[in-house]
Amino acid sequence: MASQPQAPLSGITVVTLEQAVSAPMCTRTLADFGARVIKVENPKGGDFARHYDDVVNGLAAHFVWCNRNKESVAIDLKTTEGLDILHRLLDNADVLVSNLAPGSTGRLGITPAELEARHPGVIAVEIDGYGPGGPLSHKRAYDLLIQAESGTCAVTGQADAPAKPGPPVADVSAGLHAALSIMAMLYSRDTGRRSGGGSVALSLFDTMMDVMGYQLTYTQHSGVDQVPLGMGSPAVAPYGAYRTADNQMVVLGTTNDREWQRFAREILQRNDLADDDRFRTNADRVANRALLDEAIADWCGQRKLVEVQEIADAAGIGNSRYNLPSEVVAHPHLTARNRWREVDTPAGPIQALLPPAVIAGYEQPMGAVPGLGQHTDSVLAELGIDDEQIAVLRKRGVIGPADQ
Repeated sequence: MASQPQAPLSGITVVTLEQAVSAPMCTRTLADFGARVIKVENPKGGDFARHYDDVVNGLAAHFVWCNRNKESVAIDLKTTEGLDILHRLLDNADVLVSNLAPGSTGRLGITPAELEARHPGVIAVEIDGYGPGGPLSHKRAYDLLIQAESGTCAVTGQADAPAKPGPPVADVSAGLHAALSIMAMLYSRDTGRRSGGGSVALSLFDTMMDVMGYQLTYTQHSGVDQVPLGMGSPAVAPYGAYRTADNQMVVLGTTNDREWQRFAREILQRNDLADDDRFRTNADRVANRALLDEAIADWCGQRKLVEVQEIADAAGIGNSRYNLPSEVVAHPHLTARNRWREVDTPAGPIQALLPPAVIAGYEQPMGAVPGLGQHTDSVLAELGIDDEQIAVLRKRGVIGPADQ
């Protein structure tokens, strides 16, 4: 798959044994920066995220989201020939990424130590659930399980209704940390700071410990488990969602005492609140949140959303509209900034959003979402395996059918 000449990771080849979201998000990020990503999948179904649903013209939304700009090679790694092909791929690779079930890389003979011996130039990155050496290390780990174990669900939702954050926060965060680690390792290698590949071990649980840094620090030093406030924050006040006269939801908030003074005096027109010692500092306002929320809700309830936002903008106070996903898809800010691109899939072209980083002189390639095993023959041909040998491997079930 050709990359733009100016792509930051042009010339880097990543081989990946991945499922679901965390590793696919890592490798999609690398592909966005120009790396070639070869996704090795089981011929019998491939990445199980392919089958979560069929809402994208018969394809799964999770898979389409995380797997554009990759090449799919269908190989049965339980066969000797399949493992040999994997090693031949690694002979020409810079990075191996995996997030298989616990113990899988050991059974395949591709642990970091084994890779160091056979492919010393390959950076080995393994994403797992809990990291080695602990009582939970053996367990399977999915996003919800990690979010529950890490305390994330306890600080989301309401006091009597804990909730999983909608996006797969653990998976995405781990994938992005993995991509960042790979870029750091590549930089270190290519600038001569280290020789060879090296390895990175990254767990979803440890990632969420970092994401939960504020809450854990607060509890560690206060002894208090903060109560989740739905659309609000236990750390800041005022900061929350309020119903407007036209039955919309507006989110308003302050982050410091100066903003609070503007909020009270210029928006609410309540000098009494601005001068009240109960609201002097953020800690005071958090302690008396209910009084502030009542005053703000009353003010918002007398005005339409557009008026509330115009007044807040004029006062320099942060605000936003509460949107449903269906409203975000048609968001005028995305359209005005030309953020949508066409991406090919086995089911035809779809619209997808550009990655968030805007790099001067470079636009992410937004390559196609691959069908299962779509690139098997072409990739094997690059390894010197001819058509006759490919036919034999296919007949033996080592590689998947040509028409998946």
